[in-house]
Amino acid sequence: MPLRLSEHLEHDRPRERFWTVGPAALTAQELLAILLGTGTRGQDALAVAGEILARGDGSLRRLATRPWAELAGIAGVGRAKAARVAAAIELGRRVGAEAEPPPERIRGPGDVQRYYGLRLRDLAVEEFHVLALGSQSQILADLLITRGILNSSLVHPREVFRAAIAEAAAGIIVVHNHPSGDPTPSADDRAVTRQLVDAGRVLDVPVYDHVVIGGERYVSFAEAGLL
Repeated sequence: MPLRLSEHLEHDRPRERFWTVGPAALTAQELLAILLGTGTRGQDALAVAGEILARGDGSLRRLATRPWAELAGIAGVGRAKAARVAAAIELGRRVGAEAEPPPERIRGPGDVQRYYGLRLRDLAVEEFHVLALGSQSQILADLLITRGILNSSLVHPREVFRAAIAEAAAGIIVVHNHPSGDPTPSADDRAVTRQLVDAGRVLDVPVYDHVVIGGERYVSFAEAGLL
């Protein structure tokens, strides 16, 4: 039978410590063990939690970038417990996103970072978004165009501007993330941007900026003089 947290001495059990000292005093491993509840033959929940945390090199943020199917393959985890961990991390991400209200208007790339940073910084794949703006730079819509590797064949002006025109956008800002954490624009980033800027001039829907998010940092094409 799986070993349970109840088999630890009472003062060492993560659930007992949760109620005695509060969740902030618990380690990430203990919090994960509470989510798991049980371990497997020969390993208790704390040990299994340690294996999960090791997949992120001890970092919850790096753990959040790992494929959930990988965690499900750990002995004592499986799909149901991996889903619990994924749900807990997603809840934490949403709490962070609610900590500061999104900007009503976009006045510069810092506002773009505020709007997208928490959602994009830890993703394992690239996402390309279009921020459709009104005549007063108010946010009309956030449009996800592609997920995957960014290149000029995947991000076609037709898809970008079809979505923007449907929202009656006066202009757009395009945004994508670099899972590597380095926001330095690549050659493909520059090629895609040139395509979109040229198409925007023809359609009279200007591209105000392209913001690349990497970890806690960002690069603005407009600020860097790359538009």
